[in-house]
Amino acid sequence: MPDSRERVYFLPLGCPKNQVDGELMLGQASAEGHEIVDDPDRADVLVVNTCAFIEAAREESVDAILQLAARKGDRRLVVTGCMAERYREELRREIPEIDALVGTGGVGRFTEAVSGRAAAVFTDEKHYLPAAAAARRVSGHDGSAYVKVSDGCDHECSFCVIPTFRGKHRSRPIDDVAAEVEGLVAAGVVEVNLVAQDLSAYGRDRGDREGLAALLARLGRIGGLARVRCLYLYPSTLTDEALAAINEIDAVVPYIDIPLQHADGEVLRRMRRARDTGQIERILERVRSAVDDAYVRTSFIVGFPGETDAAFARLRSFVESSEFDRIAVFAYSPEEDSGAAGLDGGVDATVASDRRDELLALQEPISGRRLAGRVGGTEKVLVTGRDDGGSVVGRTPRQAPEIDGVTFLGSGVDAPPGTIVTATVTGSDDYDLFAEVSHSDSY
Repeated sequence: MPDSRERVYFLPLGCPKNQVDGELMLGQASAEGHEIVDDPDRADVLVVNTCAFIEAAREESVDAILQLAARKGDRRLVVTGCMAERYREELRREIPEIDALVGTGGVGRFTEAVSGRAAAVFTDEKHYLPAAAAARRVSGHDGSAYVKVSDGCDHECSFCVIPTFRGKHRSRPIDDVAAEVEGLVAAGVVEVNLVAQDLSAYGRDRGDREGLAALLARLGRIGGLARVRCLYLYPSTLTDEALAAINEIDAVVPYIDIPLQHADGEVLRRMRRARDTGQIERILERVRSAVDDAYVRTSFIVGFPGETDAAFARLRSFVESSEFDRIAVFAYSPEEDSGAAGLDGGVDATVASDRRDELLALQEPISGRRLAGRVGGTEKVLVTGRDDGGSVVGRTPRQAPEIDGVTFLGSGVDAPPGTIVTATVTGSDDYDLFAEVSHSDSY
């Protein structure tokens, strides 16, 4: 037990992988006797778990740190996550109110910072892969959880610096991941979302090229687990065997999250991604041929150096013809120390922003048509709660948490969060579905 029982306020920022790290830190703190509180004014220790992916994320993280610094008084302020790892010296220098920093590899020693035993926790590892037995405080009570199966990345995309502060790709053993999922299911989880920097490369660092397919097969045998969803499948490491597993294993949903980033050959070359537009088209054709009724989500970067009007027009045409279910679009964010930092052909930030808005507007009716195609069918809906208007809401297998739309089930449904119900889809808009429940399932 710690020398003193601290009340800890924890502000989570960033991606699902960062969320898992945060849940592990909170689990560790709880296991050592600290109390987790929702109100910063009740806390002895204020914690911000930061993100450093792009400039907007860094600005959000710094703003959050400064807001807590302004109200900390004589309490401790701890900064964790990617910004702590990447900008440790700058944070120490510019925000002296920070009492302790915990790098991305120091997650397992978080309580040293909470209790005041350490002012800095950094390790030779740039990320932390938990064992199944690690204490974890899963966010929410909706029957869904993220499971981080690997971390780090071996790719050299020119727009990205994640490998510099998350390190090389490393995977957990299959049996360890399965043991964690079994524990989550025993605690009431019915849906797991597998996350990693490069999920489709899972197992390769352990000598198993078909690691993801084997992992999915193992998870598919866990009783009581209704859904397994794969998030962030890297195009060049996604194998036919993995696609077959997604298609054939009952618990694995046909959700393909495959960031393509662009469709112009020259831009792709500068990004160090696909060789040409044809390769992107072949990847998409392979996915749709292998996975029945696949939901395909992707992301693009616009405004990358060298993206001419003609290059953007090719991207527009590709999006228009590809009929994605959903896309995310980011205006290029210059990253110091990235491969793209010295590229010529910079695009004005306003132009990049306009292109982002234009591409999203182009996709909106496509997404609407794709959703409208599900009207009249039945869906298994995982109930997640109620909206402000009192309607029960949930997610179908094709609606990932936080990044896709939801399914509205109406106010008269009596099904607690974590329940899976069968519903008939009665309507849709550009983002969401509307459905009527016929019965609850056994999960």
